[in-house]
Amino acid sequence: MKKFLKVLLLVVLALLLAVTLAWQGEIRTLSTLKQVGDNPYLYTMEYCASYDLDDVIEKDVDTNSELLNYVISRVGKGLPIKIQSSQVADENGELKTFSCTSFQAKKSDGEGYWYGRNYDYYKNPTLVTFSHPKKGYASIGVSDMSHIGYGLEKLPTKFLSRINCMAAIYAPVDGINEKGLCTSIMALPKQASQQDTPKHDVGTSMIMRLWLDRCATVEEALALLESVDVRHDALVGAGYHYMIADATGHCVVVEFDKDDAWKTIIVRKPEGQNYMLVTNHLLNPKHYTTEPDIAVGNPHSRSWWRYETATAFLQAHGGILTLDEAQECLAQVHWVDLPIPGDQVEDTQYSNVYDQQNLTLSLRNWNDYNTTQTFVLK
Repeated sequence: MKKFLKVLLLVVLALLLAVTLAWQGEIRTLSTLKQVGDNPYLYTMEYCASYDLDDVIEKDVDTNSELLNYVISRVGKGLPIKIQSSQVADENGELKTFSCTSFQAKKSDGEGYWYGRNYDYYKNPTLVTFSHPKKGYASIGVSDMSHIGYGLEKLPTKFLSRINCMAAIYAPVDGINEKGLCTSIMALPKQASQQDTPKHDVGTSMIMRLWLDRCATVEEALALLESVDVRHDALVGAGYHYMIADATGHCVVVEFDKDDAWKTIIVRKPEGQNYMLVTNHLLNPKHYTTEPDIAVGNPHSRSWWRYETATAFLQAHGGILTLDEAQECLAQVHWVDLPIPGDQVEDTQYSNVYDQQNLTLSLRNWNDYNTTQTFVLK
């Protein structure tokens, strides 16, 4: 009997060692997940596991389901883990929320630039992920946790319930890297890019992870963009455009031509202007309109009103702001229980201001403008 128990103990220890070795990066990552202060809906995590963006590109992972299955295959290592996203279209094939504001503006209290960003969506928890890849730039990426299976009633409060958080590395909705490059995403109704050339495909959030990991400047990000096809998940019912800004003040909005095979259109910050702004309607000259038009943007989210309001604020300050003023610009266009068709409401999930020189993130969660959480990229 003693011999049997010894053998059993050795087997158990061997299994524990094998599990630890196989999932050491994942275990380290999940052990770093922490609630921020007394806010049960804001978390931070240090991503310690390995990930291979070249592998994602080679596999042409471009839809949400493909991405989640890919994450399962890497993280689960054969285990039956399930991850489901809440980002789906309504019965009319539309995603009417996810209505955001982003800008870059010059700093008045030091050299460099601010990158401001409101993320407006349903009330969901938020995850701030720090990444230090062996091949790539360190970054802070912010994720809406509903995209990886969480909600107000499902939070990563226990170790095993945290597994879905491993998918956050592939699903930033905005972020900054160690070179000061920032990017964010804004939704556009029924404008899901379906670029289709011989190049490899990447999906909605994967292109932002590639920019954060591999690009130091706007021009590098645009060069990378030309090497792949960006395909938004048509089942979600929305397309997107992106803002990219670097630490030198260069800033662009990346859009896709809905009338010409989804070809990339680049809108650049005007020469000599201290700021650039984007909300949820197209800015390129071919499609731009000053009047709300469902064909080019999202009237439900008052995109044109937000654009005009934030533009007026930025112009009044000459596009040169303090941190407080950058936060105030975002506060002027935030939502609290904004009615959305379908008896739903939208809120500003968070307001972020990134310092592109000092590599900090000042985050205000869920319209709590009396509390700023500061995160530093080291």
